[in-house]
Formats: sequence, structure tokens, C-alpha cells
Amino acid sequence: MTRDGLTVRLTFGHVALCVVCKTNTKAPVPIRDIPSTSGPGTTLYACPEHVVDVSPGPILGELEAHP
Repeated sequence: MTRDGLTVRLTFGHVALCVVCKTNTKAPVPIRDIPSTSGPGTTLYACPEHVVDVSPGPILGELEAHP
């Protein structure tokens, strides 16, 4: 997980399903991006209460080399 994943301002109105408790959260934290070969990828989210229980995976752009 990158520092930006923890410190980026939350956008109001963005709701996502937590992968741990399966409830909607208004403060989703991206924990993993799953790439797709036939369209846009999928981002998995966790609620703030469960983000420490999930092992983070790569987030889009996290593994790219920076000059």
C-alpha cells in the first residue's frame, strides 16, 4: 500500500463494498487492483475498520518504475 492510499482526501459520495464484512462503506480504502485483459480492471476495497486485517496487494501504478 502506498502512502497516497492512506492520505488521499476522501471523495464524498463514493461508496464501495468491504471485502471482509461485505457491507457498504462511505470511506473505502483501496487494497488491491485486479487487472483485466478485456476491459478495465477491478479495485477491491476495505472499510477503515478492516483495512488492517487484509494483506494489501499491488495498487494501480504502484509497481511501475519512476524515473
